[in-house]
Amino acid sequence: MTEYEVVDTPEKYHQAVDALSSGTGPVAVDAERASGFRYSQRAYLIQMFRRDSGVFLFDPPAIGDFTELQDAVGGVPWILHAASQDLACLREVGLDPVTIFDTELGARLLGFPRVGLATIVEELLGIHLAKEHSAADWSTRPLPQPWLTYAALDVELLVDLMEEEEKLLADASKGTIAEQEFSFELARAPKAARTEPWRRLSGVHSIRGLRNLAVARELWNARDDLARTKDVAPGRLLPDASITAAARAMPASKRDLSAMKDFTGRASRTEIDRWWDAISLGRTTDDLPVLRSTGESIPPPRAWADRNPEANQRLRISRAALTELAGSLHLPVENLLAPDTLRRLAWAPPEQHDAAGIAAAMQAAEARPWQIAATAETVADSFVEADQSPVSPSDPAS
Repeated sequence: MTEYEVVDTPEKYHQAVDALSSGTGPVAVDAERASGFRYSQRAYLIQMFRRDSGVFLFDPPAIGDFTELQDAVGGVPWILHAASQDLACLREVGLDPVTIFDTELGARLLGFPRVGLATIVEELLGIHLAKEHSAADWSTRPLPQPWLTYAALDVELLVDLMEEEEKLLADASKGTIAEQEFSFELARAPKAARTEPWRRLSGVHSIRGLRNLAVARELWNARDDLARTKDVAPGRLLPDASITAAARAMPASKRDLSAMKDFTGRASRTEIDRWWDAISLGRTTDDLPVLRSTGESIPPPRAWADRNPEANQRLRISRAALTELAGSLHLPVENLLAPDTLRRLAWAPPEQHDAAGIAAAMQAAEARPWQIAATAETVADSFVEADQSPVSPSDPAS
């Protein structure tokens, strides 16, 4: 078995840069984080493979500055699997490709029902790829050799996988579609930060009362501050279930909080003063949250039948039409047109919702040219059908 070593010194780093620079063809790239263990989403291992150069496993905390590596390979095509998961942490250390091929997205466009790397590698290359270390704590040092082998295999096979997918995409006349999708993924701006991230607490909908919600919010904020300071995943300090339990129970004293059996977590007692201060703030603040978040999102479709039955009709009919169209094209319907784009069009269609009007609205919503060409007329026809059909308020879009 090949023994892999980590590139964690200046000497090893410059040797790796020289080797990758002299390689041929695209560069296969992957990154491992420590999600579920650390607060940050930084990369703790970056893997690269290029033909005629080999595999290199970089230790980002030890290397720090990747300018030379970016200069060496930043201008050649990169191959990633699920690029949207890795681009942010790669850019954080100064590694940013000019063009990409995403093997996960390629598999979606080819209509594969399961697009995990191991599944696609086995399907197209006939190689079994074990994924037992995917959820490991990659901030561990030193990294065990089995983990390094796993990490190396994640990139060693990507060039072969890309070549197989390229052939299949060409055979299916989807090469242009793939190019547009890869370019969009590379250029897409990061999601804006949520204005009220605490509302994503698991079980928050079980909390009743504005004062109780205020306690949940302050506990979430206190946990987030501590997690950021310690660079520990928030849930490892205090689970969401503990926050919602305390917010529902509203303990009257620090002693009562400490006595709660469902207030658990590694920091539930060691940081009891912090949690009690947060509860006290929530119990007394004048800054009470509203019952519902006031974000820009439209209502969930299950509420449309009562709140906007015409929109519900448009969504129901157009969704069925797009599902049928996606099947004929051997594409997942969510890749044919983003579900959120369709929902927004159905909720508030353009004044002229013929094919041209729908196409313009899709373009404004960042739909790709191929998506607009494939779906604008179908959506427009569906909206016309919905306008001419009796509205059925009791039939919500799912």
